[in-house]
Amino acid sequence: MANQNSNGLPTSFWVISIVSLLWNLMGAMAYVRQAYRMDPLDPAQQALLDSTPAWATGAFAIAVFAGVLGCVALLMRKQFAVPLFMASLAGVVIQQINNFFLSDAISVYGAQAIVFPIIVLAIAVYLIYYSRSATAKGWLT
Repeated sequence: MANQNSNGLPTSFWVISIVSLLWNLMGAMAYVRQAYRMDPLDPAQQALLDSTPAWATGAFAIAVFAGVLGCVALLMRKQFAVPLFMASLAGVVIQQINNFFLSDAISVYGAQAIVFPIIVLAIAVYLIYYSRSATAKGWLT
């Protein structure tokens, strides 16, 4: 059986929750860096960023900040982590509709514009699964 601490939760719960929070904080920082144009961009990247519709930027914000709040809720052992992770996934999906179908992201960034979003999507789906599982096990109240 998994190593458990004094409150009956496996150590893996805390590891997954903390690593997930760090992951989502990196996403939030990426959003802030993009929104405030903190990184130097080549002309193609600048044109891509300039052409990003507000709804896609908003979806990016929802994805990362709902993810951060979901991780905080997970660490607080609260069931409202589940709808927060669902909102985060919705933001990821909406943002990727723009990236995959409506923009030149793939031509500007190459394979990175395909592989990284798939990883982000997989993690967002996993966090919903994990928080639902934690709720079913009585770890979240």
